Amino acid sequence: MPHRWLILAVLCVAQLVVVLDNTVLTVAVPVLTTELGASTVDVQWMINAYALVLSGLLLTAGSAADRYGRRRMLLVGLVLFGFGSLAAGLATTSEHLIAARAGMGIGGALLVTSTLAVAMQVFDATERSRAIGIWAATSALGFAVGPPIGGTILAHLPWGAIFLMNVPIVLVCLLAGRALIPESRHPAGGRLDVVGAALSTAGLTAVVWAIISGPERGWASADVLAVAVVGVVLLGLFVSWERRVSHPMLDMHFFRDRRFVGAISGVVLITFGATGALFLLTQHLQFVRGYPAWEAGLRMAPFALSIVLLNVSGVAATLIRRLGLAGAIAIGMTLLAGGLAVITLVPSDAYWVLLAGLLVMGVGCALANPAIVEAVMSAIPAEKAGAGAGVDGTMTEVGSSLGIAVLGAVLNARFAALLPATLAGAGSFPVALAAAGEGPEREAVTVAFASALETGQTVGAAAVLLGGLVAAGLLHRAQRTGS
Repeated sequence: MPHRWLILAVLCVAQLVVVLDNTVLTVAVPVLTTELGASTVDVQWMINAYALVLSGLLLTAGSAADRYGRRRMLLVGLVLFGFGSLAAGLATTSEHLIAARAGMGIGGALLVTSTLAVAMQVFDATERSRAIGIWAATSALGFAVGPPIGGTILAHLPWGAIFLMNVPIVLVCLLAGRALIPESRHPAGGRLDVVGAALSTAGLTAVVWAIISGPERGWASADVLAVAVVGVVLLGLFVSWERRVSHPMLDMHFFRDRRFVGAISGVVLITFGATGALFLLTQHLQFVRGYPAWEAGLRMAPFALSIVLLNVSGVAATLIRRLGLAGAIAIGMTLLAGGLAVITLVPSDAYWVLLAGLLVMGVGCALANPAIVEAVMSAIPAEKAGAGAGVDGTMTEVGSSLGIAVLGAVLNARFAALLPATLAGAGSFPVALAAAGEGPEREAVTVAFASALETGQTVGAAAVLLGGLVAAGLLHRAQRTGS
């Protein structure tokens, strides 16, 4: 296809906007708290409304893309995301902003699934690995550049501009997408599985909410346990329904393929360790090294830029072909764990140590991320690329939420254990620091948090390494048996 690389550029910009929308918000929280009179609960829902709606709808969005057209769902997703961004930028109350963010989550789910599904249709097998690598690198770029972009905008413009900047980008993608992207759909997709869509959306939303809320409300609290149980029951009903319906939104026969099971297990394991570890790294830069959120993001930029450079240049795709998917995942996650260990364990505050660790991590992600996405998508027939993208996105969201929740819990438990007795019960580093007096007590809080972060990051590095090796082993075993 002559315009395939221009099409990929449109897909990557659309994907970048979706990722930026979460990371750019981190620097705006103090401003939103002041100007909208937002409470802590309001701020949490401003962040979580988007993530919950997006994660709950990914399977449905992927199925809709296969049935009704991947290009069509991409354009619909852009329109919804654009209107949601406009509403968020013009919001005058916390409730309005939360509702707008939820609307953006609907568009985001369509964009995440349709961009990957379109890429699978546009590129043939010889170029697909490189295309997927560039698409996957977009997420890393959005993670790193979000806070610097948000900080720059807030320094010169009102807070609504961080959402309004999406509108012209969406318009450009709409025009380019309509002109360049060919339509494709599953010829025998049948009607949308409404019951399956309702069960999967409700079940996934409940499970992800329980994972996100567990660290704050307590894993054993009645509401978290009740919602988690409801979510699991609904997902069980979804599986039962999908086995009986004539045109399922997710074909359960995929789970008989060991390649598919190995690949989606790998997505959860890898994103669990990697996202949780990167979350702790941002805490390290902001609270231990003292950088504001935008500067912490700027100093992490070499991590994302190395991923983008290796994938755009084709170096990562060449290495993945030579190593094989399982080998690329194993080596990539070993490098990611090693880079994180360097940052955590080398006793130096010099930036060159951080830079060296970030570059090693970047090389690891440049190999592992495209390999695991390709492993998932290659285990599913091309005509069901939207369903595959939905599964990949869903497992990514579940793994990411688990990683942040579990490694965050490790951090908080260690921090609570190391706090001076006079500050017992302080739930977070800012709260403990505010309650501490001057001198030794304040220093003890900082030392306790730095030590807790070191523990959490070490556990994160171990989780990255173990998850990568287990995922690679499962995939290698499946490929060897030829299933």
